Amino acid sequence: MQLDDLPLNSQARVRTIDWAAIPESEGHRLRSLGLEEGVEVEALHKGILLWRDPIAVRVGRMRIAMRRKVASAIFCELSK
Repeated sequence: MQLDDLPLNSQARVRTIDWAAIPESEGHRLRSLGLEEGVEVEALHKGILLWRDPIAVRVGRMRIAMRRKVASAIFCELSK
């Protein structure tokens, strides 16, 4: 499942990231914040606009915001 489809308050593990689909500056920011394959993430909040953009995600102990287009390039699997 893609990160932008992860239900709110659900935890998942990042399986793969399509770095080619993410702008270079955004990819650098996400890497420096600890987003990488194998890390646990949790969907916290989705924007209130029609496109529900941006979304807030917990990565480790941090909350980060990202656009849905970026989140759609991150594939994860629900934690058990």
